[in-house]
Amino acid sequence: MNARQLAALARRLGLGAHLLLGRGEERQAGHEKPSLLADALEAVLAAVYLDGGLEAAARLTDCWFSPLMETDLPWQDFKTSLQELTQARYKASPSYHLTAESGPGHARHFRVEVRLQDLPLAQGEGRSKKQAAQAAACRALETLQGEGAAPENDDALG
Repeated sequence: MNARQLAALARRLGLGAHLLLGRGEERQAGHEKPSLLADALEAVLAAVYLDGGLEAAARLTDCWFSPLMETDLPWQDFKTSLQELTQARYKASPSYHLTAESGPGHARHFRVEVRLQDLPLAQGEGRSKKQAAQAAACRALETLQGEGAAPENDDALG
């Protein structure tokens, strides 16, 4: 699981309401901040392990995560899914390239292009390079999965 998924689970459990935060975090809605929620969920699991041992932590983990595993939620991020698809279909890995960076230091904006063997697949934008790369991978997946479509120059991919 990644931090986003842990934060979503923490929200469903209502963990944010139990966080003790400083005034600054309180003003900035820290009770809903994904990184704090994910960290808190991990801390609760660690506390259960330290207090009750491995069996107690395993029971809690099973209780929390088993229902999630039975749903059709995507457990992998878009970059991983794209990597698996391109490896299976083309025996090649995608690469990510920063194409633009703008905005002041406190509000940066990034554009990333994902390529397969130097052929552009898609671009994505976000407030971090990671977010932009995920958006690019998502768009590339949509393109490649749509009716088995391939990049414009499919012959070059072999």
